[in-house]
Amino acid sequence: MEKLLEELKRRHQWAAANPYPCTTAVSDFANDLVNWLFPEHTGKVMAAADLAPYAQKLEQQLQQLLHTMQPQLPDTAAQLSQHFMAQVPSIYDDLTKDATAIYQGDPAATCLYEVIRAYPGFYAIAFYRIAHALQQLNIPLLPRMITELAHARTGIDIHPAAIIAPYFCIDHGTGIVIGETSVIGAHVKLYQGVTLGALSIDKSMAKSKRHPTIEEHVVIYAGATILGGDTTIGHHSVIGGNVWLIKSVAPFSRIYYKADGSMNVVEAV
Repeated sequence: MEKLLEELKRRHQWAAANPYPCTTAVSDFANDLVNWLFPEHTGKVMAAADLAPYAQKLEQQLQQLLHTMQPQLPDTAAQLSQHFMAQVPSIYDDLTKDATAIYQGDPAATCLYEVIRAYPGFYAIAFYRIAHALQQLNIPLLPRMITELAHARTGIDIHPAAIIAPYFCIDHGTGIVIGETSVIGAHVKLYQGVTLGALSIDKSMAKSKRHPTIEEHVVIYAGATILGGDTTIGHHSVIGGNVWLIKSVAPFSRIYYKADGSMNVVEAV
């Protein structure tokens, strides 16, 4: 026990010297931001006169989160908060396009309100876009905390460093994994259980391109696994359910398993 207590003492001392904000405060900021942009998110509607002051409140919220971890930051908490808020209009534009893509891509969706309020795909994408903006500012850990909040709630695991264009549609979503160096073009649709992952590599390759590139207007059906940083799925392709890919396919390809278990690859000539 004495040995354990001594180890815990060192661990707690290290944590005190390298502080990060509590998870509850991070969750409050992300949810408050989404609700400010989309009141459908929780149904909490604000008066017009409160919208601008609330933007200042959100900036202060973020600044307080960042102030906690100031020694780890590349700039002051105040400057980074201002830089982030300057990106919020772009985040809103992209999320509006994402919600539209989900609504248009799912026959069961009755309206945009339903998508924003109830769809796990929209929730996960919203948290990803917030986290990605923070990641672009070289803020450590906080972006991952935000995407992991969405992961815990939805089962959708999107690394904040992934690059995802707008009009991104996630249908159902549970079990989706999008790795750190994934690049996804516009108008891509993913079903549940899709993995955009890395081949088994050494830790020394952590900064390399390890995850696939999915070009625009691609549909990837449930359970498909696409691996490797050199793997590119050409635009306007359809990847069938449970397909396993570790090599690139040309634009306009159709890849699926036949009833006998063999894979059929149809590429546009």
